[in-house]
Amino acid sequence: MKILAVDCADKAASCAVVENGVRICESFVSAGLTHSRTLMPMVESMLKNSELTLKDMDLFAVTVGPGSFTGLRIGIAAVKGMAMGCGKECVGVSTLHAIAMGAKDMTGLICAVMDARCNQVYNALFYSDGTTLTRLCEDRALMCDELEKELLEYKQKNPDNKIILVGGGMDLCYNKFGESLSCIKVSNNISVQRAGEVAILAGEYGPVGPQDLLPSYLRLPQAERELKAKTEGK
Repeated sequence: MKILAVDCADKAASCAVVENGVRICESFVSAGLTHSRTLMPMVESMLKNSELTLKDMDLFAVTVGPGSFTGLRIGIAAVKGMAMGCGKECVGVSTLHAIAMGAKDMTGLICAVMDARCNQVYNALFYSDGTTLTRLCEDRALMCDELEKELLEYKQKNPDNKIILVGGGMDLCYNKFGESLSCIKVSNNISVQRAGEVAILAGEYGPVGPQDLLPSYLRLPQAERELKAKTEGK
């Protein structure tokens, strides 16, 4: 089965084709350009260089959140369009799950984090035995202090287990509590999610029709939060 996956949930954008768990091709860009400008040309170039077409794909996958609201909408819209044009199904994959996959070869508690602004992070915890990831909690948005408290409790119960920070929010978390909890930061090369991981994870998520592919923001957009605050303050 050939799966084409895209990701533009954060600053970087990527696309990949995986067949039966093996990466055939992958493209990645983190040049600060808008995803609406880079994503589809990158997909077209990757497929052309690999002598593949959209019609060769059996399934389309995309990160559906958490992440940049605009980036998620761009990625989901692109996958919906490609899937609908080919009459194929889609799979929505957790951005945090894809991030954690980058560190699955390490052993310990994998703490996937993305900066959600305002001293908050998007987070999910996984345990890796060096081969397999086991999810320990659902994706959530929480304050950095709350995450620090939870990791401290984990460390007290599991003193020999490493806490491995990965994702766009790892520097934020490391600066706040990394040294006190003896956390490990992964290298920048594996700190972000990539479309190859998204495609590999697609089999763990149920496929849906393009019309049913929806984002998972975890919290309201800023404009809606501000409106809600004003309304509740009256």
